[in-house]
Amino acid sequence: MTDESTSRAGSAVQELVDAAALDATRRGEDTREFEGFLRSRIVGQDAAIEAVTELYQMFLVGMAAPDRPVGNLLFLGPTGSGKTYVVEVVAEALFGNTHAFIKVDCAEFQEHHEISKLIGSPPGYIGHLHTPPLLTQESLAKYHTEKLKLSLVLFDEIEKASEALWQLLLGILDKASLTLGDNSHVDLSQCVIFMTSNLGATEMSNLAEGGLGFAAQAPAVDNSLDDKISRTATEAARRKFSPEFMNRLDKVVVFKTLRPEQLAQVLELELAKVQGRITRAVGQSHFTFRCTPEVKQWLLQEGTDPKYGARHLKRVIERNIVYALANLVATKQVTSGDCIEIGLKPTGGLAFTKAAVVASKQSAAE
Repeated sequence: MTDESTSRAGSAVQELVDAAALDATRRGEDTREFEGFLRSRIVGQDAAIEAVTELYQMFLVGMAAPDRPVGNLLFLGPTGSGKTYVVEVVAEALFGNTHAFIKVDCAEFQEHHEISKLIGSPPGYIGHLHTPPLLTQESLAKYHTEKLKLSLVLFDEIEKASEALWQLLLGILDKASLTLGDNSHVDLSQCVIFMTSNLGATEMSNLAEGGLGFAAQAPAVDNSLDDKISRTATEAARRKFSPEFMNRLDKVVVFKTLRPEQLAQVLELELAKVQGRITRAVGQSHFTFRCTPEVKQWLLQEGTDPKYGARHLKRVIERNIVYALANLVATKQVTSGDCIEIGLKPTGGLAFTKAAVVASKQSAAE
């Protein structure tokens, strides 16, 4: 074979190799829509979004392991960082309902005998017929649709669980199987198991606040701070949880500290939720409101607290915006179709003005 023919053959082989190259990072259409919905509602927690999206795509194409849950995810981070909120958004994306999942509050299972609330009492025990189990096949299938047979189960604050619940949880994470008090079996192979924990929250709060000291200053939120918080949370989890538990997890996600621009996005989402509540209110005035940039900045200053996370921002909005708007509706100062502008008073505090009044003042000045 001549050098020229050898070269042509090599080029042909290379073309076949190039033509056969596949992109393993692409998402299916349904998965892209799912991921897009999550990103529109969840701010700054890309690792959690990617972990859930990967599991969802694997489930859609039927490649999830048949003898274990679709996925076992552990969410770590301080209170108010959005761990439970992610599960709510996933439920809304899949079923249109933020409550379409089973929540097991592990703080209610700190004693050994309380496990009966989860699996039911055995026959012959007092309360056998009056203690319906929380985890049944029917409850898992409650939100199933014709197209989607997937269940979401959340074990909240798992570090507070009793030894009895731990033993059940290990079996669920490993074999996707649960035996109830009446000896019936529950199949959890079509479930995504979410677990949340606040382990290491005190240390993480100290890092976010700049540590202890008489004049401690909050450090700049950057990748180094995220790395420190991630290491702190992961080490706390490894100290608390046994190796057999950690080995059953598909992903451990540590929720990051939100940057100022991300907190601004969270504020916009929370204000949009308030507007949604006004729109859905039955038998009440349906109006719109808008906040000036100065008010938004003030809300961020008042509502940003490393100790309490996004929950503190929600409380500030409730206390300063929602309560005041409710008073305006109750006293008939606001009617359907009005637009309320919320600004800052020169002396401090918020000023509520009808947009029509503002427009008339501007025209008079002209």
